Amino acid sequence: MAEKKRISVDSPATAESFAQHLREGMDRRGLKQADLIRMASQRGAKLGKSQVSQYVSGKTLPRRAVVQLLSDILEIEPSFLMGESAPSACTTSDPPGRAEARPAAAPEPRIHMSRLDKNTNSVNSASSHPEGIIMSDAIRTFSKSSKLDNVLYDVRGPVVDEAARLESEGAHILKLNIGNPAPFGFRTPVEVIQDMREQLPDCEGYSDSRGLFSARKAIMQYAQLKGLPNVSMDGIYTGNGVSELINLCMQALLDTGDEILIPAPDYPLWTACATLAGGTPVHYLCDEQADWNPDLADMEAKITPRTKALVIINPNNPTGAVYSKDVLEGIVEIARRHQLMIFADEIYDRLCMDEAEHVSIASLAPDLFCVTFSGLSKSHMIAGYRIGWMIVSGNKRLGSDFMLGVNMLSNMRLCSNVPAQSIVQTALGGHQSVKDYVAPGGRVYEQRNYVYEALNAIDGITAVKPKAAFYIFPKMDVKKFNIHDDEQFALDLLHQKGILITRGGGFNWPEPDHFRIVYLPRMGVLREAMEDLAEFFETYRQA
Repeated sequence: MAEKKRISVDSPATAESFAQHLREGMDRRGLKQADLIRMASQRGAKLGKSQVSQYVSGKTLPRRAVVQLLSDILEIEPSFLMGESAPSACTTSDPPGRAEARPAAAPEPRIHMSRLDKNTNSVNSASSHPEGIIMSDAIRTFSKSSKLDNVLYDVRGPVVDEAARLESEGAHILKLNIGNPAPFGFRTPVEVIQDMREQLPDCEGYSDSRGLFSARKAIMQYAQLKGLPNVSMDGIYTGNGVSELINLCMQALLDTGDEILIPAPDYPLWTACATLAGGTPVHYLCDEQADWNPDLADMEAKITPRTKALVIINPNNPTGAVYSKDVLEGIVEIARRHQLMIFADEIYDRLCMDEAEHVSIASLAPDLFCVTFSGLSKSHMIAGYRIGWMIVSGNKRLGSDFMLGVNMLSNMRLCSNVPAQSIVQTALGGHQSVKDYVAPGGRVYEQRNYVYEALNAIDGITAVKPKAAFYIFPKMDVKKFNIHDDEQFALDLLHQKGILITRGGGFNWPEPDHFRIVYLPRMGVLREAMEDLAEFFETYRQA
């Protein structure tokens, strides 16, 4: 192994100083972020794109094992990467791959007691600390949990952080990265707001951990209209959005090593929550050539004895697909053959267009254990109110022990947002104003059509027409644009045009050839954005 070069430093590492030394080391060896990921893989270790980006940008200080790995790759002493004044215990004689093979020892706080007076057994008065404890010159820092190393949520990730930095410097950024209706002028129905105001005095205390009776009753009736079998009040839970309930279910179900099937592309919260719970997300592919419906053969091929459950997102985020009844019946058959639990994320079920009919998969599976998620954030334009729910249906006996875990975790958080629960009954009954948005001539419908046509008019870009929700997931010709890193593409677009999108990899899509656009802005803004996007792709070639 070549002799490691030393980079001079002046002080112990902060995340910013570590990033500076890391970039200098990369420059010395002529390496890019992608090279670090590749070379780590060759050593049997894993570094994620988002993880490396955070280290290079100074957002996060890595753990010791990762520092050792990076020092091996860059041929730099770990002590100098960390900004210490003396070399660390690892010397230049460590062979490549040694760091990842050796267990990472927990850092011991470098503190010691001052000298005790032999005669009085008391702390010597010469101590520089009033309690007689003298700290060493090393400052203890606190790193994020290693459980987060493989967690990804790029909908609000490094590119969003960069957009915030640019905004702080006065730049105008068009945010097409998140389905948040309010900033784009979508308003909550007046009746909903009025009913919440009227009920606020009655919402000061905790509710039942599952939720208010009135809210759960309305949800149960809605589930019955959707054809969900064997639904009862005790199997309905409200949450601070569907996100909270997804996390709760993953924690209640998964043990370390358990596998769960999740679509690719996915809504990344599913993969993140499964990972944090100790499970192993396994991604089955959705087929772009089949209007983004799940590839059933790929789904079944990825089932192992460790697979506990499968997830479907229908209507889908990020593709806008609405699954046909035939496809859903095929998924039910797979779950039946392999005795799997079904999680159905149906938050966009009331935002279907072009006469697409949404079918709840639980309605097709009375003999299976199903959990169905939905809420009001998107259908009633009240994302900030944070109100979602989950409905347990089918053969509940199969999941009785799982439900004990759900009840425990539900009780621990006491209850969900009570004022938001109070308007569920109003929102689910009566006129559904969202239907006007998604009908021909409606704002969401017309904006979807425009963006679909504008994207497909760009040379090198193709897109499947969404049938629901607020999103489109276009494909880029990676050869034409020389794209090998979709995060870099997102950053380049942000810097050159001030447009913030979410890269395809942020949805656990395996290739760097897709990105998601939210088509919620008004038509005038979308026209300007599509013109800027077309201009960007006319000359874009990734370095």
